[in-house]
Amino acid sequence: MKQDEFNTTKLPRGIIPPDPVGPDSLKGVPRQQTNPSRWDGTGWNAFVAELTSRDIMINQSLAGRSVYITDGGGVAMGLPRGVLVARSSEDVATILKAAQKYTVPVSVRGGGLTTEGECISFGGLQLDTRGMSNVLHIDEANLTVRTEAGIYWHSLAEALRRRGLDYISAPLNMTSSVGGTLGVGGIDINSPKFGCSADQAIALKVVTPTGEIVECSERENTELFERVLLGYGQFGVITEATLKIRPFTPITMHYFYYSSLRTAIDDLRFLVEEEAADYLGILTMLDRAINLLVAFDSDEKEREFFSRYKKRISGLGEIGFAIHMAAHYALHPWKAKEALYLLERKRSLLPELSPAAHMHGNKIIDRTVVFSRAVWKFWGDREMVIPDLATSSEKFAEAVERGNEVCRRYFPHYTLYCVGIKLFGSFENRPRYELSCIPPDAQNFGYGCEFEPMLGNHNYSRDHFQSFKNEIYDIGVDMGTSYYRFGGMMKGYIRRAFGDELVDKHLAMKQKADPAMILNPDVIF
Repeated sequence: MKQDEFNTTKLPRGIIPPDPVGPDSLKGVPRQQTNPSRWDGTGWNAFVAELTSRDIMINQSLAGRSVYITDGGGVAMGLPRGVLVARSSEDVATILKAAQKYTVPVSVRGGGLTTEGECISFGGLQLDTRGMSNVLHIDEANLTVRTEAGIYWHSLAEALRRRGLDYISAPLNMTSSVGGTLGVGGIDINSPKFGCSADQAIALKVVTPTGEIVECSERENTELFERVLLGYGQFGVITEATLKIRPFTPITMHYFYYSSLRTAIDDLRFLVEEEAADYLGILTMLDRAINLLVAFDSDEKEREFFSRYKKRISGLGEIGFAIHMAAHYALHPWKAKEALYLLERKRSLLPELSPAAHMHGNKIIDRTVVFSRAVWKFWGDREMVIPDLATSSEKFAEAVERGNEVCRRYFPHYTLYCVGIKLFGSFENRPRYELSCIPPDAQNFGYGCEFEPMLGNHNYSRDHFQSFKNEIYDIGVDMGTSYYRFGGMMKGYIRRAFGDELVDKHLAMKQKADPAMILNPDVIF
């Protein structure tokens, strides 16, 4: 059956047709797909039969499949033919071998927190890795942990806390899975100091697209190791990971306020590149209310900051900024509604970042809970639309300001989340996957900004969201930057952003590693 016939043919009861607004439907973007056709169902029954004969049962019920119809973004939709929760590397290997044999697409899902449809199955098998959620070994002497990759970060953090230990760098949303995070990078407010989550990986167990189970690290099967980290699930399924960890420390948090986005960005870059703090990030509430978060693991680092660096930044403390803003709105009384919005935002947000239950003295004793809860409460919604740009230091301010202008045109309220990322990759003979969030021209430090609408009670069409995202992504194409999220619905940008030569190089690598092109086929290729 041809693809167009599949889209229009009357389907059996209970089967939802392919989503007409799928990941390759970008408005106004030429279709430059490397593997554009959708799977038509051929081979499914034989695939299921073979797995059943091996005691691997696929859930094909509509109720079971419908749980996976969307991801954390809530915008892309797709329905798998079947769902399977993997319990071991051997399960994954058996599944991928059969998928290669019968050409059945397999989409892998951990926490499901993608926002562009990257983990959604548009037909084929949805492989849920959360059945592999055990912490296997904690090495307190060498400060490493071996864990199954389907585990959520908050569960890993809980196991480490019992030993007085902590992860090093993880995404702010702690219901992300470890394996999924390593595949895309993973940033935290301590990424300026420690790099992305993928930089903490020492060794991995990977199931290749053809079903081989391979141990890899910087010294063993290094090429696979580097292709899988930040590889967006194209070259294998991470089933176990050995990660660097550290002793647990409470943190002390300080906030500095700005009414100029450019000034706040300049100060962020200065503090990042001076390595002046342990945690750094920018959150905006409005263009005139920008918050630079500065935090510390140790009292010594905090004292050094206030003696050497505080006087060199322009941010105001809470009282000074309140006086500054009161004077501004006294001269602009017609903006009273804006002032009330800021007061309410401050009243509700700041206590969530320093909740009494998680404070001891002036220190936050569990940033895992605090930040993850705040992310969902203030930025999570029925739809999470978070286009982003990843740039070198030199391009960062311009990219953020241009993206801010786009946000202003599309939404009455939005927030920017800006962070620095210490780069280890090629600077220590560790070349990272070239089609990744690492900015191609960045040296020593990269920077990223997420542009996130505050939807409130407003309802927007998917075309409105997609047009907004396209304009952000166009900035990246124009400026030669990268993106945290460039799969799923924005894969039409891959060639525009990276050029034919580089894309074709990695397409050839993908085709060699995955002959039937079945592993996560709707993400990049």
